[in-house]
Amino acid sequence: MLKPKSRWKMTSPDSEKVTELASSLNISTLVASLFISRGMETKESAERFLQNNSNDFYDPFLLDGMQETIERLERAIARQEKILVFGDYDADGVSSTSVMIYALREAGALFDYYIPNRFTEGYGPNEPALRWAKEEGFSLVITVDTGISAVHEAAVAKEIELDFIVTDHHEPPPVLPDAYSIVNPKKPGCSYPFKGLAGVGVAFKVAHALLRQPPLHLLDIACIGTIADLVPLVDENRILAKEGIKALQRTTKKGLRALLTVAGIADEVLTAEHVGFAIGPRVNAAGRLDSAVPAVELFITEDDAEATRLAQDIDTLNKTRQGIVAEITEEAIAEVEAQDPRHESTVLVVAKEGWNAGVIGIVASRLVEKYYRPTIVLSIDASTGLAKGSARSIEGFDMFENLSSNRDILPHFGGHPMAAGMTLQAHDVDELRTRLQKQAQAQLTAEDFLPVTRIDVDCSLADVTLSTIEEMNTLAPFGVGNPAPRVRLQNVSISEMKKIGTQANHLKMTLSDGRAKLDAIGFQKGVLFEEVTFQAPVSVIGELSINEWNGYRKPQLMLQDMRVDQWQLFDLRGIKNVQDKLAMLPKQQTLFLAFHEETKSLPLFASIADAIIVLQDRKEPLSVEGYYVVFLDAPTTREELFHLIEGQVPERTYVVFYNENEPFFSSVPSREQFRWYYGFLHKRRTFAMKKHGEELARLKGWTKESIPFMSQVFSELEFVTIEDGVITIHDRPEKKDLTHSTTYRNTVEQREVENQLIYSSYQELKNSLEHYINRTQA
Repeated sequence: MLKPKSRWKMTSPDSEKVTELASSLNISTLVASLFISRGMETKESAERFLQNNSNDFYDPFLLDGMQETIERLERAIARQEKILVFGDYDADGVSSTSVMIYALREAGALFDYYIPNRFTEGYGPNEPALRWAKEEGFSLVITVDTGISAVHEAAVAKEIELDFIVTDHHEPPPVLPDAYSIVNPKKPGCSYPFKGLAGVGVAFKVAHALLRQPPLHLLDIACIGTIADLVPLVDENRILAKEGIKALQRTTKKGLRALLTVAGIADEVLTAEHVGFAIGPRVNAAGRLDSAVPAVELFITEDDAEATRLAQDIDTLNKTRQGIVAEITEEAIAEVEAQDPRHESTVLVVAKEGWNAGVIGIVASRLVEKYYRPTIVLSIDASTGLAKGSARSIEGFDMFENLSSNRDILPHFGGHPMAAGMTLQAHDVDELRTRLQKQAQAQLTAEDFLPVTRIDVDCSLADVTLSTIEEMNTLAPFGVGNPAPRVRLQNVSISEMKKIGTQANHLKMTLSDGRAKLDAIGFQKGVLFEEVTFQAPVSVIGELSINEWNGYRKPQLMLQDMRVDQWQLFDLRGIKNVQDKLAMLPKQQTLFLAFHEETKSLPLFASIADAIIVLQDRKEPLSVEGYYVVFLDAPTTREELFHLIEGQVPERTYVVFYNENEPFFSSVPSREQFRWYYGFLHKRRTFAMKKHGEELARLKGWTKESIPFMSQVFSELEFVTIEDGVITIHDRPEKKDLTHSTTYRNTVEQREVENQLIYSSYQELKNSLEHYINRTQA
């Protein structure tokens, strides 16, 4: 068996609906299943999803507070009041700020922008910044991607007669800021049709309302914040991402062109993955390590040289960020292991002085990937006694909601169900951990701590064609809320399998069902090479893609997980590096079994000697159910082996069946050979076996062991007497079958065991073991 690394959850759309939709849209049933599993059961809903474009934006004035916001902005523009755009330091915040800058510039506003420093000011509007703005002559502050929790700051703004407009998309707190106006689709009472906009999406709607038309020339920026902030890529976000990626592909903005160049994707056909994994991290790196201002300047610059310099600086920061993340992740893992060596915690909360507060969100994500637990990582500032942290959650645990019930020790926090940021007193960290542990224990079951992998469709290898994959790709861009389609292939064979990559940490396979074949690539899946046999039928899940090489295109599967439902037999008989293979097995999960005491002391098994269980003369039963079982040597009789495994199913079975000595016989002498030899002795009456036995065997073409063996059998049957190597035949001995001889029976049994276990083919051995495993189960 091979257990999958996650819980596979399959959607099963109604087959009649699938057939009907496939016919009406003239698409494959595979793609029709995708539409239905994602809630689009009619031709109209599917076409609306596929065809939505920049003409399908909602009226921005449907957003509660938009009318008041635009009226105040237009009044400020008309009077040439100084407007301050107050942004955030992540990719969404940078994109939001940039969109607002372009819009205000076009509208003829007098304005500037302000991005707080993550390390000295923290997240969101703050009182000193607002008082500075008032002193500098600003009369209006408009936030982007922030501000929905700024209750105190709104009160300060009112006190100093600074109009304060909030545009945000984060979850609103119980008490909203007393602002001039608030634009947030999640605001209570807001009837806007789509609640899932990112901060830049809200800024885009403000720009739309201010400019009286959708600012399509800003889609290249809008798609960056939308995709990087991991909002659902459905409804308006799908338009922003889909049309934005096209706009980014042909953008003339000098900073964005430079950014594409340093990311190495300037000449590629862009996808959401390029934005999420190449552009987003670089934009984020500026605010994570220093100031996000250079990122904003990059987005709005009109100077080629400045664009190149800023893009290179940001790229360098990103490389530095990667090193810092790796270092802190290693330290955070050490903290987790020290706190919870038995991995019993339901929530992970780790904190340490000196951790870079700009990257702890990434570290929290890494810990969730490793442990699959809701996680908070905090950086402690010893000088202030404050802990600043980032949280990442798992399905079933709403991080924002659970943090909300701890507001008494969380003076400042905000976020979403799956991610949040916070500041608290360092001495309250242990209390927060304790509370969240109790909350998670009450809400989550043991099953919740195993990741869920949702499968869209089952398919056969014959279903996987270039045209089907191209149809699937019409659902792009893929991301949160609209993930890349995941397929399952069940009970297929592995015709080829090997490790690839400089560190042999990736896996390449060819899957087959006897009629069709499909290449599969598993990045970071090299470990599976040791965990699955070629002979075992496997079920796999992954994403389909098209591999293009030298003008040749063919389907391939990007492997994500694999399972084997039947027990697996790993044949290690006679391989040269058997000790290396055995050393790789987890000792706690593996039973190393030897039938003979002397096997334990063999140099070949020195590395596992302390774990070897010797079965010789063992009386008590041994449970092998669910373990990896390794048979190091062969038993003398079949019952020794089959009595052990009968009715039990090891998760995996490894056979070495090491035999230090060559077999005494390649086969036991036949009854015809016994008959001839007895006739020979009967005629001679006596025979000097010791002197002439080998010569006789050579003349007959037998092995040299044959004569002594048959002589010993005759002796045990009382047919002859052997004395000093001379055989004397008995007159009128009692008739007995060869099986009355202990030597004959044991040797025949041993030869049969050797033939069945040591010298059999893989399939013959598998069938033999399977017969005894299933014998009592049936």
